[in-house]
Amino acid sequence: MNLDLTETSLPVYEALASPVRLHVLRLLAERPMNIKDLASATRLSSAIMTMHVRKLSEAGLIATQMMPGKSGLQKICSLAVTGAEIQFLRGGPSGRKSHRVEIPVGHYSDFHIEPTCGLATMDKIIGSFDDPRYFWDPERIDAAVLWFGKGFIEYKAPNYLLSSEQPAELILTMEIASEAPAVNNNYPSDITFMFNGVNVGTWTSPGDYGDRQGKFTPDWWSPYTNQYGLLKRLRITDEGTFMDGLKLSGIKLQDIDLKRKEWTFRLSVEDDALHIGGLTLFGKGFGNYNDHLTLELFYTETFSPRS
Repeated sequence: MNLDLTETSLPVYEALASPVRLHVLRLLAERPMNIKDLASATRLSSAIMTMHVRKLSEAGLIATQMMPGKSGLQKICSLAVTGAEIQFLRGGPSGRKSHRVEIPVGHYSDFHIEPTCGLATMDKIIGSFDDPRYFWDPERIDAAVLWFGKGFIEYKAPNYLLSSEQPAELILTMEIASEAPAVNNNYPSDITFMFNGVNVGTWTSPGDYGDRQGKFTPDWWSPYTNQYGLLKRLRITDEGTFMDGLKLSGIKLQDIDLKRKEWTFRLSVEDDALHIGGLTLFGKGFGNYNDHLTLELFYTETFSPRS
């Protein structure tokens, strides 16, 4: 999870400002638990625990799902993130310098996908569900959400790096989830990331979230369809590739040919993945974060001495 010093991150800070909720996160780091078990472990009533769980869920820290139990349905809680990083500096004289590109989810340059699939603008579905042909519909450039069961989606971004600028860290930020038929918060999917044709690592999405409406998901959107994702940050540095601080691979900046005039990055669910659970991308106007895909390259400046 990527946090900063804006009000967007405030719900997370508020959710963490409680000894009880911190205890709940420690418990869920060991295994998923239902409300009754969490209440018993913290010596609270189920009603009070439900309030704490709602706070953590609204902050995107945990996921909840209704599942059959011994005496009817029970709400199962699990961690939705594996870590968080706070970004204090955002460019400017006192911060790191960067080239930043925002890419709407519908501005992909290539794809090969299999159903279930679909895409939508903030106002309507584009075409019809489960028909990949509509991924080339002219209206796709206005898409604010897209999903598919297997295959890949690929984007291009310009390279604004100058000869005097030395790359230090490349970050891809996205709101992402699995793609289950209907919704299923416990639906793992192995999502692979490629940059300039190099496989930089695979991350397992925990599920396809639909237990509540996304903060920015339009009211017309069906409640039985994916509502929001997790805010994830893929980082490529001189030390390797990381997802929210967790190392995915040893692929480093020098391995991905940043001298190209344009860069490509691909998100895929491969045929041979252990968990083939699809992929959903949320852009501006959908989900919990109201942002496009963002690619940002941080750099340092180097200057040759005058002759």
